[in-house]
Amino acid sequence: MTDTARSSARPVTIEVLTAIGDIAAGEWDRLAHGPRENKNTRDFSALLAAIESPTPRLDSNPERPDSEDEQAESEHEAAESCHEEDEANPFISHAFLSALEESGSVGGKTGWTPLHLIARDAEGRAIGAVPAYAKSHSRGEYVFDHAFADAFARAGGRYYPKLQVSVPFTPATARKLLIAPEAEPDETRAALVGGLTSLRERIKASSVHATFLTEQDRGFLDESGFLLRTDQQFHFINRGYQTFEDFLTALASRKRKVLKRERREALANGITVEWVTGKDLTEAHWDAFFAFYIDTGNRKWGSPYLTRAFFSRINETMADKTLLVMARRDGRYIAGALNFIGQNALYGRNWGAIEHHPFLHFELCYYQAIDFALSRGLSRVEAGAQGEHKLARGYQPVKTWSAHRFADAGFQRAVAHYLDHERQEVDHMQAELETLTPFRRGPAAI
Repeated sequence: MTDTARSSARPVTIEVLTAIGDIAAGEWDRLAHGPRENKNTRDFSALLAAIESPTPRLDSNPERPDSEDEQAESEHEAAESCHEEDEANPFISHAFLSALEESGSVGGKTGWTPLHLIARDAEGRAIGAVPAYAKSHSRGEYVFDHAFADAFARAGGRYYPKLQVSVPFTPATARKLLIAPEAEPDETRAALVGGLTSLRERIKASSVHATFLTEQDRGFLDESGFLLRTDQQFHFINRGYQTFEDFLTALASRKRKVLKRERREALANGITVEWVTGKDLTEAHWDAFFAFYIDTGNRKWGSPYLTRAFFSRINETMADKTLLVMARRDGRYIAGALNFIGQNALYGRNWGAIEHHPFLHFELCYYQAIDFALSRGLSRVEAGAQGEHKLARGYQPVKTWSAHRFADAGFQRAVAHYLDHERQEVDHMQAELETLTPFRRGPAAI
């Protein structure tokens, strides 16, 4: 499937690939990870999950300072919502996207049909790309639009299929408009956005949605008529810490004691923790972790997205970008957390356990992630979707972004009005959450 977009300069041909394997890994990764303009652009992050109701709400009882003295001690400057872009983001790599497809985690009857866009210049060179999928549902996106789908259906419309620009099952900010270093960036982005509009029309989709966007991508989509939506997630930000103890010194004294106690109690029953990455990862590790993943998935959302074959595939192609934090007791693994390693960030993704132990989830998913990130000199840990409970563990609220455009002009106006109010609520919630971080007043960098 091809289209040709002509500008005053030169033609750009848009192809639609029904499998990421239809483009060579090196050709795709040159777009995803190659050098590009404005290499020091800082990233306002993308969008996250859980706005199913019109008004976002805090967890029912986030941990708050217990006294006026502690309130003063816990005051902390608001975390910047902009972070540097991760130029080695593992999720937009050919290896990650192909692992999803080859393992059957997407495609087939999953409701995620790959329709990736490739922009080629007059010489046939790939100069731009967009990871995109036709969706027959709204699961696995972490930017909830069920209210939009319900409203559209009540008005007599057909919301699905929709066209989704994203990395499936991955609430992590990354570029989605992938541009070659030699390409004219705005011209190529315009061709890609035009290709998305043409594709939406061809598949009779109601809308185009792009999630977890960098500052540059969301700015261009905003100018192209998309509606911007905000939410937040929680990141650990390395403010010059070399060790976990350095991080602890930045906390209010009571919060510091709580973290130390949680770490002790998490390992009190003879539990040991291992970091497993690279060539040390084996199929036995993945067998154990998959059991944890399935158990948690079945209990929490009913149908885990990732197949067992996915984990074998990433072990073959990106083991050096993968970290398992595994807990062992009495000679067997009982819990684990999956992370991916970028150039300057650690991305927490999935967790599971077959035994319950107090604070073990916090230890494996949050504290061990901080430890590992500091050992590698990484600038942040992105702990995935949701979770105001992360605040008390040293993770700070960070704004995320998505962009949406609907074919129906009346519905576009209605959603625009809704999002105006929702953005205000998200800003209000973030301001409140920033007052609940456990840091001392004005912590200095180590």
